Amino acid sequence: MALSEFDRNLLDRCIQKQAQAWEEFVDRFAGLVLYVVQTTCQARKFTVDFTVQEDLVQEVFFAILSDNFVVLRRFRGNCSLAAYLTVIARRVVVKSLLQKHGPTVSFSVAGINETVSEHPVNSTAEEYIENMDEILYLISRLPEREAKVVKMYHLEQKSYAEISSILGIPENTIGPTLSRARDLMRKNG
Repeated sequence: MALSEFDRNLLDRCIQKQAQAWEEFVDRFAGLVLYVVQTTCQARKFTVDFTVQEDLVQEVFFAILSDNFVVLRRFRGNCSLAAYLTVIARRVVVKSLLQKHGPTVSFSVAGINETVSEHPVNSTAEEYIENMDEILYLISRLPEREAKVVKMYHLEQKSYAEISSILGIPENTIGPTLSRARDLMRKNG
């Protein structure tokens, strides 16, 4: 999905520091950022209360705001603003979790569990984050139905039956949908 005209306008107004632009930006994307915080914590097996979630949301918005909106200035419009902000929010949250919650963090994606140490092997955690960012970018370029199926199966670890029930599609179409989506992601990668 491409950058909408509304989001392009909002982005430009924020960068130009126009009145009320930042407040509108926060209002528009606060729910998305909170969702990213919750799903990121859940995927990494962190149970955090609402106060910690709010702190993480604030960290994300501070990262966007810092250095004269450098994060927004780097956005090239190759995907939707929401997809871009999802990647940014996830990076900020993972970095914060790595810094605040001890030397190891457990990751669980696509049924593969791994523990990443923050000490000498910190590059592994960074590589993991970069790989996830690339995956999310590629997913954002898929048609909506394929993107939903890929997210549910690979990132949320849902079964074919669960995906079928949630999306209201026949269970026997999920495998071929995943296969088509993987082919598209390879071509776009």
